[in-house]
Amino acid sequence: MENEAKKRILSGIQPTGSFTLGNYIGAVRNWSSLQTDFDSLYMVADLHALTVRQNPAELRRHTREAAAMLLATGIDPQQSILFIQSHVPAHTQLSWILSCNTQFGDLSRMTQFKDKSAKHADNVNAGLFTYPALMAADILLYNADLVPVGADQKQHLEMTRNVAQRFNNLYSPTFNMPEPYISKTGAKVMSLQEPDKKMSKSDTNVNGFVLMTDDADTILRRFKRAVTDSDGIVRAGDDKPGVTNLMTIYGSLTGKDFAAIEKEFEGQGYGTFKEAVAQSVIDTFTPIQAEYSRILEDKEYLDGVLAEGAQKASRIAERTLRKVYKKVGLLQL
Repeated sequence: MENEAKKRILSGIQPTGSFTLGNYIGAVRNWSSLQTDFDSLYMVADLHALTVRQNPAELRRHTREAAAMLLATGIDPQQSILFIQSHVPAHTQLSWILSCNTQFGDLSRMTQFKDKSAKHADNVNAGLFTYPALMAADILLYNADLVPVGADQKQHLEMTRNVAQRFNNLYSPTFNMPEPYISKTGAKVMSLQEPDKKMSKSDTNVNGFVLMTDDADTILRRFKRAVTDSDGIVRAGDDKPGVTNLMTIYGSLTGKDFAAIEKEFEGQGYGTFKEAVAQSVIDTFTPIQAEYSRILEDKEYLDGVLAEGAQKASRIAERTLRKVYKKVGLLQL
């Protein structure tokens, strides 16, 4: 009964290779703490990854690795439902219904479609265009109350709300109206080489990002090469984007605010500061990497968690789908 009183939260991440430090600080590390306060569902969004051409063997491997990393960062399958999106067929089934209730003009205005179309001009596919309908299905299948979102996902959540409202008005109340959940501890991590851009593993400059699977030497080397400025003072400010980004990372991992960081490194220069930031990342990732390796090697355990997660998610999703099918007039056996 206690679980029923909790608000439901749903979040997902694509299996496009190892998570970055930005993924960890901005989202993933918060999910384990959310599961104590919310009825939590966490999804590896492998279907969404197909909007860009994938190597099949790599996609399968990355999907398992993503699930293992979520478990390693503290997702507890006894508290939360962890599942692979494609293991729950209701996602694609509801996506078609919602596509038929989503306006072409709304989809054409989505900024992510425009951005990805420019990046992948040789593969501007229909799935990339209707991606928001699948995202809406992800959320509405579980009648999620809250969805953790970053700035680049607010537009998708707004469209989900619009689709839900349109459906509710046409067919009677069916879906919850999901609200954005903005984490108090999340922070936006920028590229180590171009601090005006978000950290991304698709960056052509490998020194711009740090992966959760990087070894200590790689992490230290990339932070030593991080862009700062010429004045040598550890201080936050709009005029110091590189230093501010490093301070954000350090503060996120140590719990120190900017004032405390400025005092700690007063008069010490950037070399000492960069090494300290790197060490805070290494100290955070080392135990996670050990647990990640252990889980990946235990195939029976990982497969069991994913099978159980798919069953639990399917039970919730199929109840919603049956209700939707009946309301739109599909004949059910």
